[in-house]
Amino acid sequence: MNRVPGDAENAHSSSVESCPSLRDVHSINPAQLMARIESYEGREKKGISDVRRTFCLFVTFDLLFITLLWIIELNVKGGIETTLEKEVLHYDYSSSYFDIFLLAVFRFKVLILAYAMCRLRHWWAIAFTTAVTSAFLLAKVIISQLFSQGAFGYVLPIISFILAWIETWFLDFKVLPQEAEEENRFLIAQDASERAALLHPGVLSDGQFYSPPESVAGRSDEDSEEKQDTEKPIV
Repeated sequence: MNRVPGDAENAHSSSVESCPSLRDVHSINPAQLMARIESYEGREKKGISDVRRTFCLFVTFDLLFITLLWIIELNVKGGIETTLEKEVLHYDYSSSYFDIFLLAVFRFKVLILAYAMCRLRHWWAIAFTTAVTSAFLLAKVIISQLFSQGAFGYVLPIISFILAWIETWFLDFKVLPQEAEEENRFLIAQDASERAALLHPGVLSDGQFYSPPESVAGRSDEDSEEKQDTEKPIV
């Protein structure tokens, strides 16, 4: 006999517990959710995020900066044509800076192909280019005679090494986490918009609002009251 009140009490408590979650869902503004989803879809249509575009610009800066330093080195050694022929046509691993320039071109091609054209969302490409750059520069500094050729023997390898590791840090700690966070926000907003669409149906159209016609009985009552007022004798 006591089971029925107990069951009713449990059902009432469960309904009370579910009320806050329903209120939270009802508090969602569908217009704001749709605006947020459209903003995320607009970013996807652009093809590349802002932080990834910044990374690609930095990779381009890496190539241009190393090229500029190499051209300055060619001028310092006695003219571009003479030094270029010496370092490119008569390449010597122990004294030429041409391989450091080719290393910058290698990083640029691999990273732009992977993260701009293919839109890769993994770190393996940047890990590969940084590992190759670090190993090559360490071997060149140890084996070659760059330090005996003046300041550029220090500047070009060090700058190339630093830029490669800055690119790795920027991609691993800025580009990939930020894009993953934006994708999670988009999925959450999309899921919330679907639930809000189920809880908040579309706005009723003007045709669905109507006023009931005036009843004939109401009119007859008003007419009778007016007749009684007119029939009263004037004192």
